[in-house]
Amino acid sequence: MSMIRDLRDAVRPSLRKDSASYSSYDTTRDPRSVSAVVDCAVYRDGRRVACDTTDETLTPHEAMLQVRRDGGFAWIGLHEPTEAEFAGIAAEFGLHPLAVEDAVHAHQRPKLERYDDTLFTVFKTIHYVEHAELTATSEIVETGEVMCFTGRDFFITVRHGGHGSLRALRRRLQDEPELLAKGPSSVLHTIADHVVDGYLAVADAMQVDIDDVENEVFAATGKGVSRGVDAGRIYQLKREVLEFKRAVQPLLRPMQLLSERPMRLVDPDIQKYFRDVADHLARVQEQVLGFDELLNSILQANLAQAAVAQNEDMRKITSWAAIIAVPTAVCGVYGMNFDHMPELHWRFGYPMVLGFIGVVCWSIHRTLKRNGWL
Repeated sequence: MSMIRDLRDAVRPSLRKDSASYSSYDTTRDPRSVSAVVDCAVYRDGRRVACDTTDETLTPHEAMLQVRRDGGFAWIGLHEPTEAEFAGIAAEFGLHPLAVEDAVHAHQRPKLERYDDTLFTVFKTIHYVEHAELTATSEIVETGEVMCFTGRDFFITVRHGGHGSLRALRRRLQDEPELLAKGPSSVLHTIADHVVDGYLAVADAMQVDIDDVENEVFAATGKGVSRGVDAGRIYQLKREVLEFKRAVQPLLRPMQLLSERPMRLVDPDIQKYFRDVADHLARVQEQVLGFDELLNSILQANLAQAAVAQNEDMRKITSWAAIIAVPTAVCGVYGMNFDHMPELHWRFGYPMVLGFIGVVCWSIHRTLKRNGWL
């Protein structure tokens, strides 16, 4: 515990309540600096509280002053903050240094961790990339991250990636004051539900791509033999499914914990809603695992069809070689220029040999075609 306290003290400078001292380490308060804060507001009784300062938006420090004075909770949204931009907020809300490091540097595995009186949750967002045609280099899914800090009187989101904006979600949640009145855990549930709904949409879109590849692999050509498709396309699709799997599978256990285990920071009424999120996530996981297995089968079938097509070509080449061997052998014999050759001086000897060659070649061709070699 002393080590953790020392780490926290290294991140958290001594705080003063006046704004001047706060602005010395909160770069988001300085209008000349590039702010990572997308939105900052106080919610009380399920409704957004109007700003009581001359500025249009609150700073995190001002938001917490209002919360400590009048109650409610603060919801702060950030997009790809730097260590300097996040240091003041981390100190103001007492965020654990390990969680702060994960939130700033991103590329984290979906997880749920508890630090004192704060829940730290990591979600992987998935965005389906529209494409006219699937190629061996097509990008099908694009990933991002949303880190959530849930406290008793605050909720902080740190978003990474170019998609997954939470503006529309914030507005939608503000239209449901009875749900927002449940506190920060209601925001956590809404974000989890939003992310998992995105998984469902991406899974449905990827199902179409997999069906197209499957139909193309098993589609017969004009001669009844499929030569398969470019294996690179199937492999690329499998890699994108694996990326999807990395976002879905680790999140199932955290959602189950939020829905089953009582937590002080999660309202009991909100906890029931996490069960629905966990059920939807389990459904997506089953779909993704099915995609992975199906693509394995499709890839194996594609390779098997390529091998069958090669065998078919070899059979045809062998058949024609057998047919051509007959005139080659006969002509080779008559090309030796011996004096005593069969029927060499007979008028009908040359037509007879040609007819013999034709009959033998026709018999071989008919036999091979009857056996399916031609």
